[in-house]
Amino acid sequence: MVLETVRPLRLGVNIDHVATLRNARGGRDPDPLRAAQMAIDAGADGITAHLREDRRHIVDADIARLAHEIARPLNLEMAATDEMVAIALRTAPHAVCLVPENRAERTTEGGLDVVGGEARLAVPVGLMRDSGIRVSLFVEPDPRQLDVARKLGAAVVELHTGRYCDLVAAGDGEAAEAELRRLTEAAAYGEEIGLEVHAGHGISFETVAAIAAVPQVVELNIGHFLVGEAVFVGLATAIGEMRARMDAARAEAAAGERP
Repeated sequence: MVLETVRPLRLGVNIDHVATLRNARGGRDPDPLRAAQMAIDAGADGITAHLREDRRHIVDADIARLAHEIARPLNLEMAATDEMVAIALRTAPHAVCLVPENRAERTTEGGLDVVGGEARLAVPVGLMRDSGIRVSLFVEPDPRQLDVARKLGAAVVELHTGRYCDLVAAGDGEAAEAELRRLTEAAAYGEEIGLEVHAGHGISFETVAAIAAVPQVVELNIGHFLVGEAVFVGLATAIGEMRARMDAARAEAAAGERP
């Protein structure tokens, strides 16, 4: 598919692991709000933060500060629990992304099963949507999940890119290509049924180009890799490099080239 113009691609920067560093020692530093402001200055279109049940990184006070003090949209990642829905309604972020959550996991391990959880998700999605919060569901690139997301009234789906990124890192090119096709087909289907399509999880310099080239994807959410890279080159430099790579890949795709 050749696009006549370059479709904009937004970058959401997840600052969770700045809070992880802070919490390792306690105190105030490094400050996630400062990281968010630096990310915006470096080219981020929005900020993502995951408030987990166990508060292992981002805490309630971080969300309150981010919601009131940053000059870009805040995307609050959270589980669909009564506690988190109440916080979202009170804080009123620009968007909420509902994700699966398991206390034992190191990071989110897969997409939310909206097919199996449709009845449980209907009330929280409806409450937040009716309050003016954009609701996103973090899902596997599976048309069945997208159909139910649309039925629930979500405005956005974020496709889980973790499997693709893991396969690339493992050097399994054939399986990675197959997973990229699955992501590409799901993105096209999501847009076709009226969903805004985002993508995220595990994205690095090595994997961003192929994902950014998918024309229906309008936002990438990237966190852990950028914070890790910032240890070596600084946050602004890491974000600037990611921004440049995703923009170049999108422009090449629009010109009919493959990154």
